[in-house]
Amino acid sequence: MRVTTDLWVSALVRRVFAAGGFAAVVKRGATEAGAVFVLSRGRLGEVALYGPAPQTSYDSAKPDERFFTPLDSSGDSSAFDARLEKEKRFDPDIWVLEIEAGTVPVEELLSVKTE
Repeated sequence: MRVTTDLWVSALVRRVFAAGGFAAVVKRGATEAGAVFVLSRGRLGEVALYGPAPQTSYDSAKPDERFFTPLDSSGDSSAFDARLEKEKRFDPDIWVLEIEAGTVPVEELLSVKTE
């Protein structure tokens, strides 16, 4: 049984705060199964957007784990906003989180696939 998106997002927010960072839910999506997008801001000004990884990234051994893929790291906030607006038009049930991970790399908080 897969964990609901609501519970998964709550756990991620707690992990970020426990690591000394900050997290905020910018857009709340479907409680049960909304797609999650994470906008990561570093303390030195670097910005990256992560979205759900393609289905080919999933392994049958761990079908319940959520994987993310880097979508953009240009640092252009208008490009991020445009991308997220496009995603919202496609699927209005998405979640958007903004995190500042603190001292922990984002890759330790999210399962990132770079394939």
